[in-house]
Amino acid sequence: MAATDGDPGLFGPNSVTWQAHSDPMMWVAGIRALYLQALHPRAVRAVMQNSDFRRDAWGRLMRTAGFVGTTTYGTTEAAERAGARVRKIHRMLGATDPDTGERYGVDEPGLLLWVHCAEIGSYLHVLGRSGFPLSDAHADRYLAEHRVSARLVGLDPGSVPADRAELAAYFTRVRPELAAGPEAHEVDDFLRRPPVHPLLVPARELLWRRVARLAYDSLPPYAHQLYGRPAPPPATVTRRLRVTGALLRRIPARLRWQLPPRHILNAMARLGPAARPAPYKIGRQAAILDRPGEGGAD
Repeated sequence: MAATDGDPGLFGPNSVTWQAHSDPMMWVAGIRALYLQALHPRAVRAVMQNSDFRRDAWGRLMRTAGFVGTTTYGTTEAAERAGARVRKIHRMLGATDPDTGERYGVDEPGLLLWVHCAEIGSYLHVLGRSGFPLSDAHADRYLAEHRVSARLVGLDPGSVPADRAELAAYFTRVRPELAAGPEAHEVDDFLRRPPVHPLLVPARELLWRRVARLAYDSLPPYAHQLYGRPAPPPATVTRRLRVTGALLRRIPARLRWQLPPRHILNAMARLGPAARPAPYKIGRQAAILDRPGEGGAD
């Protein structure tokens, strides 16, 4: 059944983003992004000075997930509204460097770029390493697509890495600025032992800590060095990511998508059943893009 003429939003069903963001390993990737983002002292300080992270960390994680869901699967108007709301909040906030007394804005382009690259890079890394069918061509296309989400948070799209080579060069360039200061260790402590109701402590130990550890282990080696905790050999981490991905993908998609706010189901209702995201669609597109002389940048 063909899709209707509804608004496809900023990315649309033919994008890599549309297919990739429906994968359940996005939750592991989101936790990895938090670990990575916390290693930029100015960025994590801005978060800590403008929110009670330990009390509202769950809310922050859900707001990020809501923003990603809205900008991926919502209408163009809803995505633009979400971006405007984020930009307005950022304009009003600032942070102070305790060592120098310098006052700087949360919407400083360098900080926004770090948060964007750590987030999008984590999504791409975890999805690909856990067995989601991403070709090199589609990985590049995914990064190029997310110049759109970079614009929504206030970045100049031309300043944002548009492929894997540019992203790798960015991380190499920013690496000397990274450190695991007190704020980073506070984020680390929270992610390993988030406060929960006493009745939920067993679930935290059984489920959450395994997920958080997997997210941590998937970080690049320099991040493990900065945090001061080793990770298993890369082959072991990759195997665990693939096993976890295979298990989570066995959960029926429509059951997973029932969780509020039902972004994907709402998009399918708006556009028709043909808009349903699925890994096989991206695999099929990857085969076309990888053929010599076919595909290319959109």
